[in-house]
Amino acid sequence: MHKADIHTWEGGILQVSVPMGLPLRQVNSYILPDRDGRLTVIDPGPHTPDAELAWQGVLEELDLSWSKVRDIVVTHHHPDHYGLAGWMQARSGARVWMSERAHAEAGLAWGSGAILDEALPLFFLRHGMPEAWIQGIREHLESFRPEVTPQPEVTYINEAEPFVMGSRKWQVLLTGGHAPGHVSLYHGGSGQIFCGDAVLPQISPNVGLQPGSDPQPLRTYLQGLRELRSLEVQLAFPGHREPFSGFTVRADSLLRHHEERLDATAALLAGGPLSGFAVCEGLFRSRIATAHQMRFAMSEALAHLAELVRRERAAETEEGLGGSILFTAVKS
Repeated sequence: MHKADIHTWEGGILQVSVPMGLPLRQVNSYILPDRDGRLTVIDPGPHTPDAELAWQGVLEELDLSWSKVRDIVVTHHHPDHYGLAGWMQARSGARVWMSERAHAEAGLAWGSGAILDEALPLFFLRHGMPEAWIQGIREHLESFRPEVTPQPEVTYINEAEPFVMGSRKWQVLLTGGHAPGHVSLYHGGSGQIFCGDAVLPQISPNVGLQPGSDPQPLRTYLQGLRELRSLEVQLAFPGHREPFSGFTVRADSLLRHHEERLDATAALLAGGPLSGFAVCEGLFRSRIATAHQMRFAMSEALAHLAELVRRERAAETEEGLGGSILFTAVKS
């Protein structure tokens, strides 16, 4: 029997560690049993052979069958959260719930009219990324397709109504920045929150600018953090690492981190006009070794540049129609 890594928390919440690729290595899935024995699964993980094995081990260890799974909730469309939903739905007949915006983002990335695999490398090229990185970025994007196949039939979660899981009513909170349409679920009575990747312990969630998506992801993310930090949270269940207390303190530290990153980005521009890629190198140079890391670093640098432009601390200039883009400091 495959030994599953399961931890039980107050309220009957089961935390399942689902394996995924580097650098994170694991994603948290959560199981909430109802009083009638039916289950809600939050963020089943990526569709990989290792993740399938992990879930078979969970069922064996808990002596459950797939038919017990009634609902699958996906906090956001990234493959390590959404990817296994279609596979699990095919076995259980469960409804898959996510926000309408998150589902639209999944379509942008992997639907029949998907544009991201082509649009993102071209976007990076215009922002100064050398060709040497571009092919690796393309291959990195294409590598995710098996991890989200088959895709689920989706029911849209309604932000205006409580969502019932584990025989309790949870408040649905929609925030963006890390991923448009990201859902967190909060239970005021216990002070518990499932926060996906909106707030993580130890890790700063990636906030990236992508073509066809939110044009102001950092502004959206900061707005969402301010909303989430106002909740009375006793224990937060994140998408990665361990459940944690001190939720407001952590949200505040992330707010400060991004203000400091904005200042560092503005300081780089003080020396003269720079491409987005040059800014990315200035911010992250020593930490980028793979196309995966470069994709996230570049998107994050561009998100901070977009926010500086919005705050009128920087200006964006285009060299000819559809040409390369440079950023310059704006004197206050």
